[in-house]
Amino acid sequence: MGTFVTLAEVLEARGSPLDEDEVWCLLLKSLFIKSLELVTSLWCALRLGSGNMCSVLSPGSVLLSANGSLAFKSCARNEDVASFTAPEVQQGHTASSRTAVEKMVVYSLGMTLYWCVDYHLPHNQPVQISAELEGLLLSMCEDMMLRRTDLLTVLETCELHHKASMLPPAERLIRQLVEDVYRNSVSSGVFNKASSIKMLLLCAQAIIS
Repeated sequence: MGTFVTLAEVLEARGSPLDEDEVWCLLLKSLFIKSLELVTSLWCALRLGSGNMCSVLSPGSVLLSANGSLAFKSCARNEDVASFTAPEVQQGHTASSRTAVEKMVVYSLGMTLYWCVDYHLPHNQPVQISAELEGLLLSMCEDMMLRRTDLLTVLETCELHHKASMLPPAERLIRQLVEDVYRNSVSSGVFNKASSIKMLLLCAQAIIS
């Protein structure tokens, strides 16, 4: 799928939060992919234990590709993902239904995207997003699983917003975010040998696609 950068690297490179349209695009793209993988990958992860890191999405596990695709990776065991882990998982409860597993994913995705809109903002400064988007993200981050919105509701909300707002394709946004990381790395002049090779491949992939 090409060369990837993480969502955390995107935010680090730009030094500021994602804007509203970027979050809507990423949310819809993420949900499409995750809903297709849900039955197999997360039930497999569940068999390894409810606390297994492969069931948690975080800024470091969301991968963006120069060709506009998006994927997820398992969190490293030394990565701090507690903030993105659903409360019921932290409490050691094992999901007993597909809905329970979906809501674990919804929580992680909601917390990840809220982190993106709150990135480097002063503590007394509110996030710069609409009440509609903030309400959706907060419903995804609800501590009580029974009150947390489900995957289908989030997906339908995103689709309706996309149609009403005429947003650009998510693939175009993802390519732009990845290219921004490359340009930032070039302009800052901070390259080691490994990152130089990675970014050269990234540039070539972006040109080809």
